Amino acid sequence: MKIVIIGAGSVGTNLHHALELKGIKAELVHARPLTADPSEVEKIPQGDCYIYPVADHVLKEIVSLVHAPKALHLHTSGTMPIEVFGEDKPHAGILYFLQSFSKTALIDDWSRIPCFVEGRNIDDVAAIYSIAQILTSHIYEAKQHDRERLHIAGVFANNFTNLMFRMAAEVLKGTQIPFEALLPLIDQTAAKVHTLAPKDSQTGPAKRGDMQVIAHHLEVLNELQDEEFFASDIQFTYMNMTQIIQTATKQKDAQKSVVEILGQALEGLVSKGQSRPAQARRRGRTPEL
Repeated sequence: MKIVIIGAGSVGTNLHHALELKGIKAELVHARPLTADPSEVEKIPQGDCYIYPVADHVLKEIVSLVHAPKALHLHTSGTMPIEVFGEDKPHAGILYFLQSFSKTALIDDWSRIPCFVEGRNIDDVAAIYSIAQILTSHIYEAKQHDRERLHIAGVFANNFTNLMFRMAAEVLKGTQIPFEALLPLIDQTAAKVHTLAPKDSQTGPAKRGDMQVIAHHLEVLNELQDEEFFASDIQFTYMNMTQIIQTATKQKDAQKSVVEILGQALEGLVSKGQSRPAQARRRGRTPEL
């Protein structure tokens, strides 16, 4: 089977790299020139399978440029429906790998990466399975409804978590402690959910209802002065996470205390001129209200 990958971003580059390591020859085509210059479309190689790892907002346009009715056409999106492929592409489906990809850190071993597939018919599903099995044995059939939920779950588990790492790094600025000091803690937290349900592995002052520690943390955060985040952004994030944890653990009394502490923290920010609007004006930015 000759595979043509149209889209040389993070996913496409990693997919091409992984297939090449498995001895599968695949053509990698940059998608952007196809929309800028119609003559580039004629240069698309002939293939038995076309894979489109491109951004959702250009997927339909890129797909429409390829005319190969006998070939298998696959996109790699966690949110786009199979219907993005028109009637001119009767053999179509989805090949969605749940992983965070980067062009600067190519992944060699895909054996533990789960792949979620969907096809228009049994034969297409079988063909998609055969492609996925080149890279991983963790393959699941998933309709759009399930993939959408999975994609959202991935945003929480990966993208939002990474934002927490960034905020943690900001909190450590101005100290002699490097971010690397947090890595054993981060690794242990991730390791625990391999054996414990997330709700059973929650720890920390919010879980304990330790309002004295929470109040002190907010006082310290009130002193932050950084350029990447507003001090109030980090405070609000801390407070929101605290309230969510306490809601999940049904600490009603603690939640009332959190609201009181938040009010005091906000008064402190305003008095210091560190509210979002005040900071925005000082930096010459329009505040987002």
